[in-house]
Amino acid sequence: MAFSIQDTLKQSRDAVPFSKQQITDMLALPPDSVESYAIMAEAKRISKSLTQDRAEVHGQFAINLSPCPKNCKFCSFAVCNGIFKKASQLSPEEVVEHATMLESQGVNAIYIMATANYPFGKFCEAVQETRAQLKPETMLIGNVSDQELDGAQKLADAGLNGVYHALRLREGIDTGLQPEARKNSIRSFKDAGLVVGTCVEPVGPEHSNEELAEMILFTASFDPAFSGAARRIEVPGTEIAARGMISELRMAQIVAVTRLAMPRSVTGNCTHEPYSLGAAAGANLFWAELGANPRDIKEHTEEGRGFTTGKCSELFRDADCGILKGPSQFFRKH
Repeated sequence: MAFSIQDTLKQSRDAVPFSKQQITDMLALPPDSVESYAIMAEAKRISKSLTQDRAEVHGQFAINLSPCPKNCKFCSFAVCNGIFKKASQLSPEEVVEHATMLESQGVNAIYIMATANYPFGKFCEAVQETRAQLKPETMLIGNVSDQELDGAQKLADAGLNGVYHALRLREGIDTGLQPEARKNSIRSFKDAGLVVGTCVEPVGPEHSNEELAEMILFTASFDPAFSGAARRIEVPGTEIAARGMISELRMAQIVAVTRLAMPRSVTGNCTHEPYSLGAAAGANLFWAELGANPRDIKEHTEEGRGFTTGKCSELFRDADCGILKGPSQFFRKH
């Protein structure tokens, strides 16, 4: 059956779920086609409607910088990439300082990120100390390694509201992590009462439309706080950089298709790195970043690829998006 943009838009407006084949067909459209632009416009309409036109800026900082043995090929922390040779970490005082600074800048949620080999007990302590210094209503989110239910419960008890966790594209092939462990962690986090945000990432030119459609449907399957899509950034000096990067326009197309494929209970639609075209295509979540960054070769990403809270807000305004003031609505309990 030939693709029909009219039928696609009607199905979206009726909130009827899309099949894998329909998602694949949308992704197969030329990014600069009239049909793709119509899908982007529909995605923005959905995002505005679900949030009363209030996009969100979240802030993330790294608690440590360390060569990581999990060897995700796209990550600057990976031992196999040889970019960072020495380990370092923030002091407890610096962790609190980073978090309270982001809070003062008005981000809607604060993420504490650690490499997979950071001691779990220390991470829980850092979360607990940070939670005590933040406003009760501030959303505190973890970006941590895979966990069984016991570990997930400890994170919740320490004061996290939620986590970011993703089954990455070609997990177990381009990474040293197992897909089932990632899926099990998502279940554990949810069972512990943590709200989970996720993403289709990191997208490269080698990923087929069928691959992307399958991952989009996986993210939809567990009703996350947000889904979305992010392209892989070329990290200089790494083997995977030779595969290249997709364009921002292609990324915007994937972000839009992801929005159409999500149930309406999923109010957030992220993309990274921030760009106004993504917001115009239905993205309503950007991240500001401090410290180490797995897409950067600088120890302090605010001196490199990282975006500030102000810059993220500016990009949303450039796409005629309103911005939420106050705690994230995405991480409210479903």
